[in-house]
Amino acid sequence: MTSLPHHVLDGPEGAPPLVLGPSLGTSLAVWEPQLAELTRTHRVLRFDLPGHGGTPVSVLPDPAPGSTTVAHLARLVLDVADHHGWRTFHYAGISLGGAIGAYLAVHHPDRLASLAMICSSARFGEPAGWRERAASVREHGTAAMLQPTPGRWFADPGTAAGPRGTALLGDLAAADRAGYAACCDALAGYDVRSGLWSVSARTLVVAGRQDPATPPAHAREIADGIPGAALAEVAGAAHLAGVERPDAVNAALRVHLDAATRGR
Repeated sequence: MTSLPHHVLDGPEGAPPLVLGPSLGTSLAVWEPQLAELTRTHRVLRFDLPGHGGTPVSVLPDPAPGSTTVAHLARLVLDVADHHGWRTFHYAGISLGGAIGAYLAVHHPDRLASLAMICSSARFGEPAGWRERAASVREHGTAAMLQPTPGRWFADPGTAAGPRGTALLGDLAAADRAGYAACCDALAGYDVRSGLWSVSARTLVVAGRQDPATPPAHAREIADGIPGAALAEVAGAAHLAGVERPDAVNAALRVHLDAATRGR
């Protein structure tokens, strides 16, 4: 591992740390609609996945086909937290970013002060589909993903065509093919269903009611499996619910983080 992933810090120094994980194909910009709200009370760290945004593929120990796991991505998060001296931190993640959080909650429970999983899953479908996508992107790049993605990310085509949607789709187009494919490999091997019962961190699960990638049933499975988890379903939102319905997602995160920070 040659370096830390690219990351940005916002919010008051000394405030409780909160790490925000992005979804596959996006950059840390996917969290911009939440930034003003979350930085009022937390020191917020956003990071880019390998091959996305400003993070090089070289942060992975081995980007070869089939090598990358969610454990490798979670290690990058722990490396960043260690770099900033954070023994414990709150964590929220979208889709693959949420999977990273779930892995941390199961395998490194002492590190998480709380967990929020947004439009995520305990298992993202059959591994073969992710391996096929990885192979396609390694050969052709992410250009082939641009046509179907707006319908997965956004319930409203107007959001996809707007400034924020256009910028995020630009991040997808610019993603390094090896990094994107490695993240697909990680999703292929990810399955924390059997470990949900062990999660002790206060957990929030958010679903977009019109999300075709991780439908609300995925969120309910997580919430049913994690003791005491809270579930919020956001109307009029697809996979990037925090972009499409920021007020609803911000409100859910605020209640969750306030309770977790105060130990209620």
